[in-house]
Amino acid sequence: MTSLKNDTFLRALLREPTDYTPMWLMRQAGRYLPEYCATRARAGSFLNLCKSPALATEVTLQPLARYDLDAAILFSDILTVPDAMGLGLYFAEGEGPKFERPLREEWEIRALAAPDPHDKLRYVVDAVSEIRRALDGSVPLIGFSGSPFTLSCYMVEGEGSDTYAKVKKLMYARPDLMHHILSVTTQAVIDYLNAQIEAGAQAVMVFDSWGGMLTQAAYLEFSLPYMARIMAGLTREREGRQVPRIVFTKGGSLWLEQIAACGADAVGLDWAVEIGDARRRIGDKVALQGNMDPSILLTTPEAVSAEAKRILASYGPGTGHVFNLGHGISQFTPPDNVAALVETVKSDSRRYHG
Repeated sequence: MTSLKNDTFLRALLREPTDYTPMWLMRQAGRYLPEYCATRARAGSFLNLCKSPALATEVTLQPLARYDLDAAILFSDILTVPDAMGLGLYFAEGEGPKFERPLREEWEIRALAAPDPHDKLRYVVDAVSEIRRALDGSVPLIGFSGSPFTLSCYMVEGEGSDTYAKVKKLMYARPDLMHHILSVTTQAVIDYLNAQIEAGAQAVMVFDSWGGMLTQAAYLEFSLPYMARIMAGLTREREGRQVPRIVFTKGGSLWLEQIAACGADAVGLDWAVEIGDARRRIGDKVALQGNMDPSILLTTPEAVSAEAKRILASYGPGTGHVFNLGHGISQFTPPDNVAALVETVKSDSRRYHG
C-alpha cells in the first residue's frame, strides 16, 4: 500500500503532536453537495449507491476534491449490517429506512446470526479497497459501523422512532432476548470492522446514534459494554501502524468518563458538552473528536468562522483534538460555509500547536 502523505488525523487520534488540528465532517459526502446529488440520481436509489463500489468511491472522494480535509470516510450506511442479517432493508421515499422483517417473535431473535462480511457485505469490503486505491495515500480512510444498541433499535422497531417503545419494552420485559440480539450484533460488527481494516480502513468509528435516549443504568448495561467488547475485538495494527478506534454516543455527555474507559482511542462529542470541559474530564485518557453544532453551517461564513475559533480556543493548546461536527452535516448546508469552516480550522488551529 502507498505510504500516507498526510497522517495528521491518525496522529491526533493517538494524541501525538501535530502541526494543526485535523478535521473531517460526519456525513461529509452527502446531499448538501450538488455533485453528490448528481451521482445519487445516476445510481437510481440510495441503496444502489451504497451497493456499487465504484459509485461509493466516487461520492467518498467528492468532498476531498472541494475541501482540504484530513480524512475520507467510507460512503455506506449503518444499516447494511442488519440488512445482511436478513431483515430486508428498504428506503421509503421521504420516510427514511425501514425493514421488511423486523424482529418481533422470540424464534426470530433466537435464529439471528452474524453474517460473513466477505459474503453478504462484500460490496462494502470491495468499496473500502477501491477507495484506498483511489486515495493513493493522500489522506487516511475511516471505516465505520453502527453500535450494537443503535442497530438493535432499528432491528426491533423496524424503522426510526421518536419513542423507541418497542425496543424499550423488549429491553425491560425480556432483557435476555435484548442481550441475545446485542451479542449477535456485536460479533457481526467486530467481523465487519475487521474486514474493513483488512481491506484498507486506517481508522474505525462506532456510531451509537441512539444510546443517548437510555437511562444511565440501561446505557451501562445495554450499550457501552457491547462497544467495549468491539474495541477489544478489533485488529489493532495494520500496515505497520496502529488503527485508531473512535466511539460516539449522541447524547452521551453524562457518561464521558465511562465511555473514555471502554478501550477506544478517541471519543466523539455532540454539541451539548463544552469541549474544554470534556477535555478536563477525559482528555488525558483519550483524544476528542467534535463538536460544532451542524446548524451553525446554515448561517453565514462569518458566524461559522467565529464558532470554529471559539471551539478551538475552548479545547486550547496541545494535541488530541480532531475537529468535527456534533452530528451529521445538514443537507441544507451551503457548500461555501463548509469552505469557511475548513479554512478557519486549518489556519487558526496552528496557534495551538508547537
